[in-house]
Amino acid sequence: MTNDKTYQPLEGIKRISDMWERRMNGLLYMMSDNNEFVKLLKVGTDSHARYLELLRKRQELVAGVMNIPTKKDVAKVAKLSIQAEEKVDVLEEQIWNLQDSLVEVNKGNIEMFQEIISIVKKIRDDVKKVEINHANELSAVQLELKELKQELSQLKDIKSELENMRNLLKEEKHKDKDKDLVLAAAGTTES
Repeated sequence: MTNDKTYQPLEGIKRISDMWERRMNGLLYMMSDNNEFVKLLKVGTDSHARYLELLRKRQELVAGVMNIPTKKDVAKVAKLSIQAEEKVDVLEEQIWNLQDSLVEVNKGNIEMFQEIISIVKKIRDDVKKVEINHANELSAVQLELKELKQELSQLKDIKSELENMRNLLKEEKHKDKDKDLVLAAAGTTES
């Protein structure tokens, strides 16, 4: 068997990148060790920061004139959007709680209405019973009144008959007295 090694391109790239990394680190180390380079780098960084700040201010001015949103405006909108979403979430939770409490209240109301309906039905049945009892009592009273009227009419008939009999008796007594008078008068004239 042969000891031929196959070519690995990734190994070669890795070696080259390691080599470049070591050289760049060395160069940066040498430059950062130099005070003049650090001072120059500081001056450049400060001027670059001032330039970026000036550029940002001018961008905001131009964006304001052209009515174009800036990075700050987008950040503010994003922040407001997040706050709005949080408030919507809170409101949704409150709505859900209200819905749950409304469901419970509706259940209570339904139970109460069913109870009221049963009470009303019972009252209606009781009223019907009372009306039937009153009607029965009224018909009984009416029957008694009819009987009393009949008895009263019978008593009137009896009273009128008694009156007639009294009149007849008076007439009889009156006739008897007249006969007695006539007899007494006849007896006195004969004697």
